[in-house]
Amino acid sequence: MRTALTELVGVRHPVVQTGMGWVAGPRLVTAVAAAGGLGILGAATMTPERLRAAVREVRSRTDRPFGVNLRADAGDAAERAAILIAEGVRVASFALAPSRELIARLKDAGVVVIPSVGARRHAEKVAAWGADAVIVQGGEGGGHTGEVATSVLLPQVVDAVGVPVVAAGGFHDGRGLVAALAYGAAGVAMGTRFLLTSDSTVPAPVKAAYLAASVKDVTVTDRVDGLPHRMLRTPFVTALERAGRTATLVRALRHAAAFRALSGLTWGRMLRDGRALRHGGELGWGRVLLAANTPMLLKAAMVDGRTDLGVMAAGQVAGVIEDLPSCAALIERIMAEAEGVLRGLGRHVPEA
Repeated sequence: MRTALTELVGVRHPVVQTGMGWVAGPRLVTAVAAAGGLGILGAATMTPERLRAAVREVRSRTDRPFGVNLRADAGDAAERAAILIAEGVRVASFALAPSRELIARLKDAGVVVIPSVGARRHAEKVAAWGADAVIVQGGEGGGHTGEVATSVLLPQVVDAVGVPVVAAGGFHDGRGLVAALAYGAAGVAMGTRFLLTSDSTVPAPVKAAYLAASVKDVTVTDRVDGLPHRMLRTPFVTALERAGRTATLVRALRHAAAFRALSGLTWGRMLRDGRALRHGGELGWGRVLLAANTPMLLKAAMVDGRTDLGVMAAGQVAGVIEDLPSCAALIERIMAEAEGVLRGLGRHVPEA
């Protein structure tokens, strides 16, 4: 299936695996690339040295295009961009809008720039700055999310920008791909669906928790880092919501120390990164520390398998996913379903 997305990045199928921290490592990205989709490394939880090693590991396993997701607000964003350029990475994606200068630097080096956005105005801004495409995530999506449903947000953005638009938030099958194409998108991006594959390195108990969840078990809370965050409802999340300021600060300091030891960041860098999320000074310093160290809460689940002490970011589709196929089987199934839906629609279209 050829679309503006497949032509732009050189993949066979208009399906993107999002750059989830602690989840989208070399194994998952390689599997997606081998299956003809666009796999994206989740670099926000990697040191620069680990990022370079991960890129080279994927490159050693496949010659197909893949991408890297960066935090545009990170203090070392320029250093990480330089790694992408030096290593010949095809695509750079961003969870927040990169600066005009960073976009230009990457594009001048031949890197395709695809920021993720959650509002029409953000899509218009990055498109005006030179972004090659945008990933538009509706409120159904996992992790940090907005309030507008994909079915409302997607056509708004398609009508507003002149670059390819990739739809995210609520997609897991071929029917969703066809729906996104009907809205004018050039493909779909999925996180939770790829997390729940046999190629994902997420521990089995965590995958089991996702598979057992219903749609109502997926909630949105701002008590992790002060921003709306969609995740599985667990006793730990409920405890976070009930915790007072002192308990929040103690927990934040503990996670801050752990993340500092893991990442090698200084306290100053961690506070600067956390402050970047402090919209208008609305977050207390306990939340700032949590914002800078949310990766540790994700790691507890996604790496250590602690469903009792970790955060499990999840799109609403977690409530309807029931299996763990390989990435190859998943993408093959999605494309077969999409082709079947399109044929069926053709039978219902009257001849002129």
